[in-house]
Amino acid sequence: MSQPPSQRPPLDVRGAIDLSALARPSTPPPGSPGGPPAAGSYVVDVDEAGFPALVQSSTQFPVVALLWAAWSEVSTGLARDLGALAAEYGGRFLLARIDVEANPQIAQAFQVQSVPTVVAVLAGQPLPLFQGALPGDQVRGVLDQVLAAAAANGITGTAPLAEEAPADAPAEEEPPLPPLHQAAFDAIERDDLAAAQEAYAQALRENPRDDMARAGLAQVGLLERTRDADLAAARAAAAADASDVAAQLLVADLDVLGGKVEDAFARLIDVVRITAGDERESVRQRLVDLFEVVGGEDPRVVAARRSLANALY
Repeated sequence: MSQPPSQRPPLDVRGAIDLSALARPSTPPPGSPGGPPAAGSYVVDVDEAGFPALVQSSTQFPVVALLWAAWSEVSTGLARDLGALAAEYGGRFLLARIDVEANPQIAQAFQVQSVPTVVAVLAGQPLPLFQGALPGDQVRGVLDQVLAAAAANGITGTAPLAEEAPADAPAEEEPPLPPLHQAAFDAIERDDLAAAQEAYAQALRENPRDDMARAGLAQVGLLERTRDADLAAARAAAAADASDVAAQLLVADLDVLGGKVEDAFARLIDVVRITAGDERESVRQRLVDLFEVVGGEDPRVVAARRSLANALY
């Protein structure tokens, strides 16, 4: 049975489908119930525009950067723990939270491979600390080592107390979508994927550089290919015959929808290695489509592109 319209993912402000509602558990934004605390008490949220100033401030006081993602519950828990420690340490370091999906260039600069990742910045230089979650006493030990290293390099200033955002601060309004993107959104809302594909295709015909339409077209294609798929049957078929290209393609699609992006990419790159001719090209093209779905600047896509190039050549 196909998925009801009410369960289709919404469009994001780029005009492409936001698959995070399908691929990952939803975590409320900072300051919302169930999400990490709002910035404040030596905790700041940093984007790419504010990143240079953050690096410069690390010459005065230690900066601890938490690279996180809203879909990661481990990230959310670590954000709470580090925020509490930042307040407890009273400004001996500044906690900078960086959403890797909203700020992919910063994630690349820190060579982030998974979230959460914690990196110290001292005098403009990154110092990798740890990935994932650690027990509280181990986190304290790491922070104490950072402070000792900072002191040895003459970085002994106190971070300024960050101002908390007003609770009633108005939310930013999303800009209107271009007409064809809006038409695609409306089509998805009524479960008409063919119309959505045509709207995105027309947007690309009118502007071949419309990356948002290209991503939207790839994402709608993914939904169309998987709308009637049975995950258990697909996995059984793929496991029974590694050379069954169609079965491997379907499982990869389903893995992307399920948030198992690395598994999907690795599966198809393995298939590239054992195929040739038209079959190999079909797998390569599917990988390119899935790269569009996930996002070209996503660290998982960057790594998979390198692996694909090695498999091809």
